[in-house]
Amino acid sequence: MARGDTDVPFAQPPMLCERRDDAVVRLAVHGTLPYKNGEQAVGSDLNQRALLRARLHVDAVPGHTTTVPAPPVGRAFVGRPSYCVAMSSDIAVEADGLVKSFKETKALKGVSFQVPRGTVLGVLGPNGAGKTTAVRILATLLRPDAGRAIVAGHDVVRHPSEVRKRVGLTGQYASMDEELTGRENLVMIGELLNMRPSIAKGRAAELLEWFDLSEAADKMAKNYSGGMRRRLDLAASLTGHPEIVFLDEPTTGLDPAKREDMWDVVRDIVARGTSVLLTTQYLEEADALADDIVVINHGEVIAHDTAERLKRVVGSQTLRVRPAEPDKGEEVRAILSGVATDGAHVDQPRSGEYSVPVPNDAALADVVGRLRAASIEVTELSLMLPSLDEVFFTLTGERNRTAPGAADATEEVEA
Repeated sequence: MARGDTDVPFAQPPMLCERRDDAVVRLAVHGTLPYKNGEQAVGSDLNQRALLRARLHVDAVPGHTTTVPAPPVGRAFVGRPSYCVAMSSDIAVEADGLVKSFKETKALKGVSFQVPRGTVLGVLGPNGAGKTTAVRILATLLRPDAGRAIVAGHDVVRHPSEVRKRVGLTGQYASMDEELTGRENLVMIGELLNMRPSIAKGRAAELLEWFDLSEAADKMAKNYSGGMRRRLDLAASLTGHPEIVFLDEPTTGLDPAKREDMWDVVRDIVARGTSVLLTTQYLEEADALADDIVVINHGEVIAHDTAERLKRVVGSQTLRVRPAEPDKGEEVRAILSGVATDGAHVDQPRSGEYSVPVPNDAALADVVGRLRAASIEVTELSLMLPSLDEVFFTLTGERNRTAPGAADATEEVEA
């Protein structure tokens, strides 16, 4: 920003005050483009960029940092700011009492949760629970009937354009231009985000390699497999280096190996400071990635804690033993009965394996001693918390879940 441009508000963390013409401040803060008049900055390309507002709207590009100087002591901001946003909050996303109905169906009934900056919040729930509806509200694609949502310090209803500049969104289904190649799709998005052509091409190449799409980069997107389209869609949501990424069942349609690759991608972007809200029906995915987990059922939050704490609340630890000699089964059963939680029965979940709930970690050492005294060799011996599947089933009562990847009933109502 040139020193003589006195009509441009200064930006200084932790507070950024913006006038009506926020494009001027955005250019200065991100250092993406040289300073120019606000009308010139947004005039001809405003309509093009509006096409992307439903996905994300960020001007930051690799290698650029804030270069705007702090205002001199005693100097006031020029112009009258229309609002001020605190930038130092530790909360990236806050939902407070969100309510949303579609005709007779109440999709959300007062949903509240927070996503701390630089963390992953996993949102679990059966089909039709309201997960996708909540994501769409946070991404400004829907307006809540009641309640409030703050994303990156901005109210999603009062300042939706500010939210869109700072977020990336990947929905349940890939949404790319099938008449363009994978590379052309990503370059187009970069240019719509005001990246210079050379930077947009470089970012596209980086993402194509990151998502293992380099060999297919110049093929038409309509010829991509379902998994490839999914990866391209995820790459598109990261083009602008968003502060916050909403991933709505992002690994649907991916095989286990590619799902693991995608988990590495999520870990990588979080390590770089990005906050992630992840909805998923793959419970092992939430267990592997999420710092905290929210469980939604019938439009309400029924649990919110870390995976480990949820497991401890829902059930006690389980001790499992598989004797090397099958004919030692009854002796093993008797040993486990001696350390079991009061009233608990020894189960046989699989042939040759015995399990029982135990009150604490000391039961493991006790069983090891008893097995040694009885000269019983084992091939498996483990002490574990309930799985996240068991937590999910206990909290929601949904033992017969719809298979992962099936359409969300809530989304069908929304359409």
